[in-house]
Amino acid sequence: MKPLLSFMILLLLVTSARAEDADQFRGAGGLGVSKETNLPTKWSATENLRWKAALPGKGLSNPVIAGGRVYVTATGAYQQNRQVVLCFDVTTGKKLWERQVWATGTTQCHPKTNMAAPTPVTDGERVYALFATGDLVCYDRDGDLVWYRSLVGDYPTVGNNVGMATSPTIWNENLLICMENAGESFAAGIDKRTGENRWRIERPRGINWVSPIVIQNQGQAEVLFQGPAGIEAHDPNTGKKKWTAPKLRHTAYATFTFGDGVVFSPSEKFTAFRPGKGAAEPEVLWQSIKLRPGYCSPVAHQGLVYVVNGGGVVNCADAKTGEIVWTHRLDGTFTASPMLADGKLFVLNEAGTTTILQASKELKVLAANSIKDTFLATPVASDGAIFLRSDEALYCIGAKK
Repeated sequence: MKPLLSFMILLLLVTSARAEDADQFRGAGGLGVSKETNLPTKWSATENLRWKAALPGKGLSNPVIAGGRVYVTATGAYQQNRQVVLCFDVTTGKKLWERQVWATGTTQCHPKTNMAAPTPVTDGERVYALFATGDLVCYDRDGDLVWYRSLVGDYPTVGNNVGMATSPTIWNENLLICMENAGESFAAGIDKRTGENRWRIERPRGINWVSPIVIQNQGQAEVLFQGPAGIEAHDPNTGKKKWTAPKLRHTAYATFTFGDGVVFSPSEKFTAFRPGKGAAEPEVLWQSIKLRPGYCSPVAHQGLVYVVNGGGVVNCADAKTGEIVWTHRLDGTFTASPMLADGKLFVLNEAGTTTILQASKELKVLAANSIKDTFLATPVASDGAIFLRSDEALYCIGAKK
């Protein structure tokens, strides 16, 4: 009985750890909400710093964490021609490996962004990294190359124009990507073990940095693609189209979110709608012109929606009505999306100040912590810590183990 009991305890611990992995853009599920608790609320460049690791170049991608490893991408060399994937130990920050590929697509972009803008995704066994150059690479957890594709080589008119930041996600055996640009635009389900297309659909041409998200709609998995003409839902296993949201002018930067069966979409009018069943048209619940996020993706949690704009205005709205509950202005410029964890909203500005607000109907500022560096990447939480990625380093904020 003792060996069996030990095995069951170990299995429970492993399952619990995996449930809190931050495995893609904005953490588990891509929604900016973490299950982590007991996170630090005070830190600096020396206080509550578990570890800090230097990075070889800039990047807008947030780190992804699974199986005791932290993966992050960076770009470097002359004119950002080198695309880098790095792996660190989650507990110590020790660099376990670093791999690079040379860009096959153009590297010219707006100075606000760079080639390591898309966030990688991991399933714990492998890490999949897409770069704004159109280079797509898969490594196993030990850094061995599994497969590589030049999407520009496959589709020569694909370009990053002013930049490309859409991040991939995973559903079952499919790596889901959306490549919307001035050239050939498409979404695809790629076999995550071979790198080959399992399905591919045409998408409207135009610059779009929004990442796909997989939701559960009445027990059915659907991958949502947001573009300037609206949101479309497709079967993530086959690519078959299921429904289209009302045609609104949607943002090309901030990614929508999902909670309590409702999609919250940044657009000309911030829109909350409930997906229809089958091919039925979604039901619009409310719209608001007051909730405009800029680059920052919104968060929905426990009946409230939080929206941060580039100038530091934080709005908390009722998720059922769109009515503003409270508004608070922060100092600085904001590009990173907020993270909600442990009943708190973590809002990071570009200068490295993280303001922590109570996630509730009552406005309460809990703390403000500063690390002097340049931060454009979204924070994530895992392993009892907060992970911040700057232009120069990866920071793990938490008590030392």
